Amino acid sequence: MDRYLSGPQLARLVVIDPGTRPYYRALAGRMRALILDGRLPVRVRVPAERHLAEALGVSRTTVTAAYDRLREQGYLDSRQGAGSWTALPDVGALGAENPWIASGDDGLLPMHCAAPHATSALPAAIAHAGEHYPRYALGMGYDPTGIAPLREAIAARYTARGLATRPEQILVTTGAQHALHLLVMTLLSPGDPMMVESPTYPHILDAARLRGARIVPVGVPSGGWHLDLLTSAMRQSAARLAYVIPDFQNPTGHLMDDATRAGLVGAARDCGTTLVVDETWSELAIDEVPPIAPLAAFDTDSRVISVGSASKLWWGGLRIGWIRTTAAMVRRLAAFRSAVEIASPLLEQLVVARLFEDIEETRAERRRTFGASRDALAAALERRMPDWSFAVPKGGGSLWIRLEGASATALADAAACHGVRLAPGAWFGLDGTLEGRLRLPFTQPPQVVTEAVERIAEARVRGPYGVRRPAGPLTRV
Repeated sequence: MDRYLSGPQLARLVVIDPGTRPYYRALAGRMRALILDGRLPVRVRVPAERHLAEALGVSRTTVTAAYDRLREQGYLDSRQGAGSWTALPDVGALGAENPWIASGDDGLLPMHCAAPHATSALPAAIAHAGEHYPRYALGMGYDPTGIAPLREAIAARYTARGLATRPEQILVTTGAQHALHLLVMTLLSPGDPMMVESPTYPHILDAARLRGARIVPVGVPSGGWHLDLLTSAMRQSAARLAYVIPDFQNPTGHLMDDATRAGLVGAARDCGTTLVVDETWSELAIDEVPPIAPLAAFDTDSRVISVGSASKLWWGGLRIGWIRTTAAMVRRLAAFRSAVEIASPLLEQLVVARLFEDIEETRAERRRTFGASRDALAAALERRMPDWSFAVPKGGGSLWIRLEGASATALADAAACHGVRLAPGAWFGLDGTLEGRLRLPFTQPPQVVTEAVERIAEARVRGPYGVRRPAGPLTRV
């Protein structure tokens, strides 16, 4: 039997100041917020327009306009003569005015962050995990290495990608950042040299500094990695650990070819260096690329440790990651983590284990949504900032942009006053380098990245001396 709300019932949930103008936008926004936070469940029939209008004491035209707005945004499904039901939209249809797009409470479009919204597979996976959750109450409720179904699923995925892997080689972590912290703290001592790419993922620099490691940067040129530069840096620094992102490198988007992978592993072997390989973006090809084996497939003496994550493929809020290494190293890392936390959350592990079953469908969805956003972002930049230069990557989640003499930090300060939070290049380098670069992610919907470019263009012209704008429609002048 269908669930439904009467006019008075919905009116009690929708509390709006009668003087608010335009009232229909406020009504639509309030109903949308109720749907998003679960107080107005999905697939509940809402009252007819005239019934809600009577309950609120407004005109039927006002409620009709609000319902129309919700239908356009995907929050209402309607059938002629049957009524309207609450719904959740495809994330690709969300626009910049969606309050859940904004970064925290500051109302800025979050173009500093490459985390995506959830894929369509997530709700079913959560429901499946909820059904299976109670049986785990028969045991301790945690496993320091991760639950068996998830470790099996991760190992099977590595095997399918050409790297034979057993479940005991997998350690489940609370996100990739947690995995990197564990590895740095376990494998390095204060003062040890650690090679990193430049630019690189900012939080690996934080982890290295926290450990007191000596950071050895090696540049990633515009065409990709130079094996001789990587080899020289490892040899000359006697790097104990080297951190690389060979799959759609963050932030450049480069994809390392097989020859460079094989050469890098061989160089690490000669230099006595352990390679930590960040594969967070490995499943996110947008264009057709040649089959490329995981970097660890070239390893012959267990010196390559791989790190993966659920957050970029499935959802930024799904804080589950993993480490692929030897079974002995898994036990060592699990023992080390117990000093801080015992295990990753059970429910999230069950969710990710279920998501692995339909991974190809999710990859196809991301190719569609990320591809549309990437192309929209590139087109908007070429139209509004033709003096900026960038290469369009075949996958990943961001463009790495050269600003040609401008200061990315100054631009970020100005953009914040116009409703956009940016990630200047200096975040991805050492000692103030990369100031002439900017990372712009395309993990948000096309409408959002296009709107962000418009606001950045305005910030370039007007500078920081304006009123900070919320994440609503920009008034162009």
